[in-house]
Amino acid sequence: MIPESFKQDLLNRVDIVDVVSRYVQLKKGGANYLGLCPFHNEKTPSFTVSPAKQFYHCFGCGAHGNAIGFLMAHAGLGYVEAVKELASSAGMQVPEFQPRSPEDAARRERETDLYALMDSAMEFYRAELKKSPRAIAYLKGRGLTGEIAARFRIGYAPDDWQGLRAAFPQYEDKALVECGLVVQGEEGKRYDRFRDRIMFPILSARGAVIGFGGRVLGDGEPKYLNSPETPLFEKGREVYGLVQARDAVRAAGRALVVEGYMDVVALAQFGIGYAVATLGTATTPVHVAKLLRLADELVFCFDGDAAGRKAAWRALEVSLPLAPDSKPVRFLFLPERDDPDSYVRAHGKDAFERLLREAQTLSGFLLAELRAQSDLATPEGRARFLAAAKPHVQRIAAGGLRLQVVKEVAELARVSQQEAERLLELPGAPIYARQAPARAGAPLPLSLEWKLLARAFARPELALEVDPALLGAELPESQALIELRALVEQAPDPARLTDSVLAELIERAAHREVLSRAQAALNFELRLGADEAQSEFRELLAALERREPEADRALRQRVLKGVATADERRRFEEKMNAAHRNRP
Repeated sequence: MIPESFKQDLLNRVDIVDVVSRYVQLKKGGANYLGLCPFHNEKTPSFTVSPAKQFYHCFGCGAHGNAIGFLMAHAGLGYVEAVKELASSAGMQVPEFQPRSPEDAARRERETDLYALMDSAMEFYRAELKKSPRAIAYLKGRGLTGEIAARFRIGYAPDDWQGLRAAFPQYEDKALVECGLVVQGEEGKRYDRFRDRIMFPILSARGAVIGFGGRVLGDGEPKYLNSPETPLFEKGREVYGLVQARDAVRAAGRALVVEGYMDVVALAQFGIGYAVATLGTATTPVHVAKLLRLADELVFCFDGDAAGRKAAWRALEVSLPLAPDSKPVRFLFLPERDDPDSYVRAHGKDAFERLLREAQTLSGFLLAELRAQSDLATPEGRARFLAAAKPHVQRIAAGGLRLQVVKEVAELARVSQQEAERLLELPGAPIYARQAPARAGAPLPLSLEWKLLARAFARPELALEVDPALLGAELPESQALIELRALVEQAPDPARLTDSVLAELIERAAHREVLSRAQAALNFELRLGADEAQSEFRELLAALERREPEADRALRQRVLKGVATADERRRFEEKMNAAHRNRP
């Protein structure tokens, strides 16, 4: 059995747009993507994919689900096979199921304590910055304003071996070592890891402080010092500045990866807010997948020297299996002795963004590097070129991109496309035979129950506020709302029921069609934000509570139809008299 926590982590890392676009041609339409449904024949696109909510829905046949469900439905895979395929594309290893142990529970509780420590440390460093004219002068000398420093929560670690003692009187607490703030040396002596450095907090996707990067003020070494690996912080999974850059990335449709914290901050100072930085480590599949989920284009920016090109090649190798046809990956090499910080200060935002638009494509960089290794004027050189290209072309997952690269490889090697495909040993295109039956769409229901159901998907825990006794028993949306309520009650943490996770739960629900249509209606038709949907939900809930109870309505209908018993007529008259007495 696959652990639930792993499945949720997997769904957080893959992008359903990338998964679906391998098999369906999608076009952007507003915040979502549209295409012809792969599950029924249609001429007008009714198949919609939400990158923000991470699920798909067809308004023609009702097909609905997340990335796992799509692979199961489209490729005919079993649940485990679909999870393994997605995990492989994300560079993850599927673990064997193990019940949560007391040690795991203790670890999770411990992590909560460490978050609080890291937040306190950040506030200490920020306060210290205000006390240090030297640190303030350094930041001003780099052209940073107080507004940018506040936005990135920049601080200063004083030049004191135990400066953190002022923030943490319990300086001997082992948690300070565990979260990387303090180093325990020989003979048990402790000292601050960061001293006399500009401090850059590293935030998780949820905005919690998980680590720090410290930049030396002068010419000391190391220039940058990062937090070590801790229970909160794993360098290969995080990028600096993503929380601050997220809105700008979505607005620009572009994510820019640079090498230093100061590059990120300096670019933001000049209005280029979509830059992030890796954390002193090579680019990883997690970095690439995370950024491609947010952006329509990914640009890596490196120095033009040998070290920069080596780092770029590593980023290319990681990107090959992750780059979709719809989202180009590019590589920018700055002129010698320039970095993003210095270049944007010398030439300005427009000049820098012009370089970004002209940056080399992934395929261009790949083929240029491979050509440089072989003499294409000789048969031996072309054979070597084909052999060198083989492992890289095989790793390209996007069908359209791979086809275009194969054609260019064939032309450069002076062979036909068919010969190139054979020599490169490329697998044939998969065949998908499963087709879902078409189901005709229908107008949305107008009942209070339906409106409540649709809006409950904004925050699923809202469903717990509904009294099932107030719902119209004959309505399918009432039964669906009751089932959604049960799903939320069974969830260990209702707040973690993302749209993607809910889409999978819906696939196994008894009222699947009604639930999937309601989830789609909120996101694709009503288009309500979470706060707005919650506000409307509460108004509708109040209206439901004011509405005539189902039993009373049934009693009135029996009386009006003349089929009520004497006891029913008596009860009806008593209710009418009571209602009359209660009128103002």
